[in-house]
Amino acid sequence: MARTKAELSTGARLADYLTVGFLAMNCPVERVREALSAHGVHSQRRRGLPHEVLVYFVMAMVLYGNVAYEEVLRLVIEGLRQLLGDDSLAKATVTKGAISQARGKVGVAPLRDLYYEQVQPHGPADMPGVCYRGLRVMALDGSTLDMPDEKGNAAYFGYPGASRGSSAFPKLRFVAMAECGTHMLCYANPGPYGSDERSLAGAVIDQANPSMLVTADRNFYSYAFWQRGCATGAKLLFRVKSSLLLPREQELPDGSYLTTLYPGDKARRRKTEGVQVRVIEYALEGIPDQEPLYRLITNWHDSEEAPALALAALYHRRWTIEQAFDEFKVHLAERAVILRSKRPDLVEQEFYALLIAHAAVRRLMTQAATTTAQAAEDLSFIHAVRVLRRRLPASGSIPP
Repeated sequence: MARTKAELSTGARLADYLTVGFLAMNCPVERVREALSAHGVHSQRRRGLPHEVLVYFVMAMVLYGNVAYEEVLRLVIEGLRQLLGDDSLAKATVTKGAISQARGKVGVAPLRDLYYEQVQPHGPADMPGVCYRGLRVMALDGSTLDMPDEKGNAAYFGYPGASRGSSAFPKLRFVAMAECGTHMLCYANPGPYGSDERSLAGAVIDQANPSMLVTADRNFYSYAFWQRGCATGAKLLFRVKSSLLLPREQELPDGSYLTTLYPGDKARRRKTEGVQVRVIEYALEGIPDQEPLYRLITNWHDSEEAPALALAALYHRRWTIEQAFDEFKVHLAERAVILRSKRPDLVEQEFYALLIAHAAVRRLMTQAATTTAQAAEDLSFIHAVRVLRRRLPASGSIPP
């Protein structure tokens, strides 16, 4: 039995305004055209649907998981028609198949470029929670997203294991770095579900720089990965497993100590290729279900400039990236996100568009926090969505 295409609700939603206004403000049309031209996929002919419209369509479709492509495109065309100065767009009739074909011509690269350019750490240095001792506090972690169970998606991305067979949907795995003070998800690197998170994280940690303090959990530590992070000039604060050999070589006044990391037992015996790190060990008392001992390593050796207690507290702020993932995957589109694309290249294209949409909300929240001298991370993402959805309809359409 044929299914009825879902249409947009009659009431305006936050997503409507993001599409026709705030997304265009975050990704100006001229920049979109430059990204398309850089990859040789700009529209050669103005008849039909311009590729810049397709870029905004992909940004919008992630916010309308249950609405037909044609309906989402209608909203985008109406929102961009005046900005593009092309009244003929209003008469455009495009099928779902034609939209998918055009998306294939646009490809992944322009959306990826726009994401890396537009989504950067942006919190003001004096905003509470953004910096410690002048360094921007960042968190590294990974997550997954579901997608349609199509042959191409399954072959490329793969399924997670289950107690009986495999799960219902293929999954994309990705690693990103979040600015803890604003929840901005930066430098995301996607791959198949079977990808090792540490391998995906290599391209992410390469984006760190001397202005940052990067935190990561124990699954990301390896000697090679640690060295790769140190090469960026960033301060690192990683939790490590209890099995890692960390002999006390020099005690420091705050109870932390210095030790030497080696790539393996042979190098340790010969004392070659050693890298000195500072170790912080502590327990969390009076908190249920906590582990008996936490072990952190850092390349920030100065115990007066960065006391052990302060660094331990900063490490636990790493959990803000889990909150950012929750915003990104559940609350942004008011549903648990399942990517809609049926081909691997379009899945990645949609993935970057979803990150751009999340960043648009987070940037708006940072601006709001700045005006009231608050911390952006103290504002509720869900509340921001609800307030905007409740208040914006009364103001009428917002031009892009």
